[in-house]
Parts: sequence; structure tokens; C-alpha cells
Amino acid sequence: MEKIWLKNYPSDVPAEIGPVSETSLADLLENAVTAYADRPAFINMDEIMTYRKLEERSRAFAAYLQNSLGLQKGARIALMLPNLLQYPVALFGILRAGMVVVNVNPLYTPRELEHQLSDSEAIAIVIVSNFAHTLEKIVFNTQVKHVILRSLGDQLSRPKGTIVDFVVKYIKRLVPKYYLPQAISFRSVMQLGDRMQYVKPDLSGEDLAFLQYTGGTTGSAKGAMLSHYNMLANVEQGRATYLPAMQLGKEIIVTALPLYHIFALTVNCLLFVKIGGTNLLITNPRDVAATVKELARYSFTGITGVNTLFNAWLHNEEFRKLDFSHLNVSIGGGMPVQKTVAEEWQQLTGKCLLEGYGLTECSPLVTVNPYNLSKYNGSIGSPMPSTEVKFIDNSGNEVPIGQPGEMLVRGPQVMNGYWRSPAMTDEVMKDGWLATGDIAKIDEKGFIKIVDRKKDMILVSGFNVYPSEIEEVISNHPKVIENAAIGVADENTGEAVKVFAVSTYPALTAEELKIYCRQYLTAYKVPKFFEFRSELPKSNVGKILRRQLREEEQKKYLTATENHQVTQTLDSKF
Repeated sequence: MEKIWLKNYPSDVPAEIGPVSETSLADLLENAVTAYADRPAFINMDEIMTYRKLEERSRAFAAYLQNSLGLQKGARIALMLPNLLQYPVALFGILRAGMVVVNVNPLYTPRELEHQLSDSEAIAIVIVSNFAHTLEKIVFNTQVKHVILRSLGDQLSRPKGTIVDFVVKYIKRLVPKYYLPQAISFRSVMQLGDRMQYVKPDLSGEDLAFLQYTGGTTGSAKGAMLSHYNMLANVEQGRATYLPAMQLGKEIIVTALPLYHIFALTVNCLLFVKIGGTNLLITNPRDVAATVKELARYSFTGITGVNTLFNAWLHNEEFRKLDFSHLNVSIGGGMPVQKTVAEEWQQLTGKCLLEGYGLTECSPLVTVNPYNLSKYNGSIGSPMPSTEVKFIDNSGNEVPIGQPGEMLVRGPQVMNGYWRSPAMTDEVMKDGWLATGDIAKIDEKGFIKIVDRKKDMILVSGFNVYPSEIEEVISNHPKVIENAAIGVADENTGEAVKVFAVSTYPALTAEELKIYCRQYLTAYKVPKFFEFRSELPKSNVGKILRRQLREEEQKKYLTATENHQVTQTLDSKF
């Protein structure tokens, strides 16, 4: 297929990236320190960490891993942290030691945490004390030998950090009791590491940098193997795409999305380190009022988010009073951006909300809208520099322009495969092409629109939820015979989980099942809706037909929408 999307590129955005200048992500930080040593790299709770301080602290952390723990290049280290100053210190410390980062959602249940730690064979974990009680329940079922405990305040100045930790633990009571006798405090690690010698390992672009867990395009959660080169290439693609709208060493990006998520990890953290920017870390974006107060203190120039986050901000009166005159780029991803949200955002800020598309397996950026887009167009944009896409039918043949087909991606950002899952890798990767599992089409101007998802994955507020995981949990409930989970439209989260359940207990309620699910599933995975049925639709071999359930729900949604439109029309006439 002719690369028609090149028509979309502004003249100052190249079609191809040049050779990546760094060999590893360790080089990325070291080069940034050389150029921007005394510029703020990360800000959190009004505490500023310069590039120089980040280099010193991450070097001490790397030295501790190498010397005190005696860990070797390639060891997997889990990071279970929210957006705090400790995150980039540990992140770059692990990478500079030549080890592999395993990002973990701090809100995981014990079952979810155990799976990820066991599958990755993580030997150590860095965890904030608020979630240590979760680790306590399963740590002895894993290969984790070293636990580094962090408090919310241990990277803040001594008076401020002490106050923060006291309030969190004793006033807000956000630190449940735990027992981890083998743990060492992060503060002690830094003190010890500061006196140890750091030896930079011999790293190549092909060395593994991240095991980033995802459900992939099929099945249960797997670790996408992302090399140093994968990540560096994607950073370079992002730099080439967005830099014309930004200035080296002068940008401040609002980082409300969690850095353990691949979107914020690459776009906010790595890309903005590359250009000498400042990450304004928001630890708890759900507290909109506190977030707005934080934003009011800084002249931020960039912001990223998912649709639900932008929508929540737009509905806050104090947020609407902020000064957006310095804003250069607004980037939406993780889930589809709704038209009404995009239009309201542009009306308020004067900047188009640039929707993009990515996959964990692609580090993650695949397509973006051009930085000079004047108006929301409902598309996910065009492929990034040095990225190829094609669209195929069920027989593997390319479809014509304007026709839907499964989107395949090829480029330097595409993963090496799934960790310890060669069969799963072979299912989605052939001849360098990654099958995304998404049905999309490209128009004559090169803009791509997602039509549907080929697989059953549900997207809740930008997070992947996999029906098989939900169904497995609910199937263990003693009153449930069988069940099926699907995604349904939801105005707040894009999609929500709905479960159809068959039970012989008439008294079984949705609330009882929700309470049960909360014991085993992260909050965003807990089904929002339940429907009880006497039986579920099945194929002739007894497989439950989720597709039929989705079609039924879609018809209900369309009918409800049509009735609402008719009502609005009648109201306007009478």
C-alpha cells in the first residue's frame, strides 16, 4: 500500500527517524544530565529534583543493587509505585544497573500481584508502604528475595517528608499493617548506595529493558519484552513528531497518568527527559481539587491523559479558571477520546486534543495526529515516522483504502515478543509485522479510524480488562454456574464490564457478586453491571458466545439512543 499518510506530515516532521544516538536508556539519562544538569527533571509535592540530583540518586540506587544485593545484569526488579519522586530514581537506577524493570500496578490484588511476580521471576521489588500488606500475603510464593520499602515522603526534604508520612499513616490511615521482616527502607538503601561504587554495565540496544505486562491482543496477562532500542526508537519517533511544537529544556508536562503505565512511561517520562523537560508528578489524580491546586502553581506547557481524566477536569470549575496560555500540546490516549470532550477541551484551552493510538507491544506509540491539527477529527492520526501499517482481511489479503481490516504494524518500536511465551508470540508476530487485533481503516488523506476490536478485550478508562480473567474469578463463586463478561458503553469510563451470570440461587444479587469480585480484582476490573439469566447463548460445541451478548447490548444501546434523540426532537418542537 502506498504510504498515503505521509501527506499528513507537517513539513518539519520527517517521514523516517535517523539513527538512534544512544545505545541504552542509561545513555539517555546521562546525555540529559550533561545538557540540563540544573534544570528541574521531576517535581512532586512542591519538591524539585534536578537532573543532577536524579543522576546522583539513581547512581546510588544502581550501586546498591550491584553491590549490596549482588544482582547481575538482566535481573528482574519489580516497581510497585505511584507517581512519586522515588519512581524515576528507582527506574533509572535499575536501567543503569543493566537490570530489567517490571512495572506493577500498586492497586493489584494479592492474586494479580503473585501472578506477575511469579511469571516475571522478579528477584526484588520496590514498593511503597501503603501497599506492603498486599505483598505480605504472597511474597513467599514468589522468587522475590529482596524488598525495598518506600514511604510517600522519603524523597522529600526531611521536615516535609516527616509530616507527609505522619499524616498518611496516622491521620489518613492509608498504611495498613504489614509484616515484612526482610524489608529494607528506601532511605537506608540510598545512604548505603551513596558510599558504593557504581560500574556501568556493557549494554546494547538489544538488551531487555522492560517486561511490561499486558493481556496482549489475546489471552491472559503476559510480559511484553521491550528492549532498550525499542524504547529509544519510540522516544525518537515521539521527539520527531512533537518537538516542532516544543522547546528543548523549557517544557513542563503534567504527569497525572501513572508512570507504571506504558503511555506515561514513554511519552511523559522518557520523551521529556530526552528533551530536558520537567515532569510535574500528580500522585493522586482522582483528587481533582488537589490536582487543580497543584496545576495552578506552574506554567505547564504539555498535558497527557485519558478521556475520563480530561472529562473530570473539564467539569471542575477551578480547573476551568487555570491559565492555559503556555500550553503547547495536549495528548489523549489509552482509550478513545469522545468528540464532546475534545471539542470542549479545545474551546477551553485553545489547543486541539491530539488523539493517538498505541499498544504495550509497540512501546507504545503507533499513530498520532499531527501537532498542528486545527480541529478534532475523530481519528487516531497517522503512523509515526519509521512506522508501517497495513490492513488485512481474514484471508491475510490487504484491503483497499477506506475498507476496514485488521491493522498490522511494523517498526523499530515493536517488541521482541512475549516473555516465556513463544507460542503466543508466533500468534501475533509474523515477518516483523505485529497483528494488533484491532479493525481499522485508513482514508485518502492518511487518517486512521478504529472500527472495532477483533478480540474480546474491554477498555476501561484506558486500562485493558480481559473477560477470561473476570469469568475465572466469578466462576469460583459457589452460587454461580456459568458466566460471561463483555464490555458495554459507559459515558464515564468509555467502557464498563458487564457480566451475564447463571445461578440456581434466586436470592443471589449483583451487590453480593460485586463484593466478592472486589476481593480478587483491581477496582477498574470489577463488573459494573450484572444480568442474571437462566442460560447463556452457546455454539454447537458448547462455547459461550460473547459476540451474541455484545450484539444484544449494542442493539439496546442503539435503541435507547434513538429513543433519546426522538424525545429531544419532540421536546424541541413542543
